[in-house]
Amino acid sequence: MFSLFRENFRISLDSIKSQLLRTILTVLIISLGIFALVGILTFIKAFENTLTNDFASIGSNTITIQRYEFSNQRRGERKIINPVIGYRDVKEFAETYSYPTAQTAISFTGTRNAEVKYESEKTDPEVRVVGVNENFLQNGGLKLDKGRNFTPFDISNNTRVCVLGSDFNKNLFKDDNPIGKTISIRGTKFSVIAILEEKGATFGNNQDLRVLIPIQVARTMFTQPNINYNVSVMVDDPEYLDSAEEEAVLTFRNIRKLSPVEENNFGIGRSDDLVNQIATITGALGIAAWAISLITIFGSCIALVNIMLVSVTERTREIGVRKALGAKKSTIAFQFLYEAIIIGQLGGALGIFLGIGVGLIIAISFDLVFTVPWNAIIAATTITFFIAVVSGLFPALKAAKLDPIESLRYE
Repeated sequence: MFSLFRENFRISLDSIKSQLLRTILTVLIISLGIFALVGILTFIKAFENTLTNDFASIGSNTITIQRYEFSNQRRGERKIINPVIGYRDVKEFAETYSYPTAQTAISFTGTRNAEVKYESEKTDPEVRVVGVNENFLQNGGLKLDKGRNFTPFDISNNTRVCVLGSDFNKNLFKDDNPIGKTISIRGTKFSVIAILEEKGATFGNNQDLRVLIPIQVARTMFTQPNINYNVSVMVDDPEYLDSAEEEAVLTFRNIRKLSPVEENNFGIGRSDDLVNQIATITGALGIAAWAISLITIFGSCIALVNIMLVSVTERTREIGVRKALGAKKSTIAFQFLYEAIIIGQLGGALGIFLGIGVGLIIAISFDLVFTVPWNAIIAATTITFFIAVVSGLFPALKAAKLDPIESLRYE
């Protein structure tokens, strides 16, 4: 049995080699469909990883209050314009919101183009400075690489201390221990108390090139009008998230002095909403990827059927000789089926290689988090095997049914 399999496999390889140009063209056609599938799924996986890592910085079991919902709200043709969330709003919220086990973080971005100085060294003017309170790190899911967090004393007494992103550790301080060092931002000196763990860049937004300072100190440094503040509430148990959200909405509606019939003039979001949105986006992209790929794969299936039918026609006399020497129908059929499977797997392997390569290049170009798409690889391998069997089955059966006498007469 094994010797028969080996013999059929050898004959299939010889046939493929004898029709090399035709085989290469067929392999390329098959690889095109697999390339489209694997390439798009690789990009989607990298995109999903990046979004997940980016939104993970919001933290788990967290509710955020912002100026708008995550999608712009509209009424007909008129876009709703919500008022900014000012300092008085967030200050009153932090003082009045008293849900059990919940902690409130408030923050705002003072600037995105600050220059940070340390002794004779300085950064490019592209540093983001954020004013925060003592709960910002925990609510934001941020971890410290070294040093300590802000304390309530730091925030209430306007202590000039700061927490730096990881980029400063290797760029500004040249890998020296920055804890206790003094930096300068717009002429104001800060003592470094901690370095954040590396977060990476997302869509050009470098999460590791930011400075966190006490919120009151930030308010004295950055006084531009209409500053929009951010509020987040974190609870210990996800079971309390719904009731904590209701309490937060009610509290902020009271702060905004909204009547019961008025709609919210602010946005509310939850950490699990972000995960669901990511799943929805990537799911839609995945469906589009399968649709595009299956159309291409259907074309490659037709191409493989055609090449196998041509191969059967060209080798009709050979089939007649083999049958005259005692070859069974199953032996002839498997010979052509093996040939189709080999061509299909070669096309699949090339498509997988190209798809992963292009996906990796795109991920690097757009600062996405690349991982090997094993699900896409398994799916592509399975699809190519199925295509090969389906495409090779009809030509194989046609070859097996040829009359040996008529085949020997074929010219």
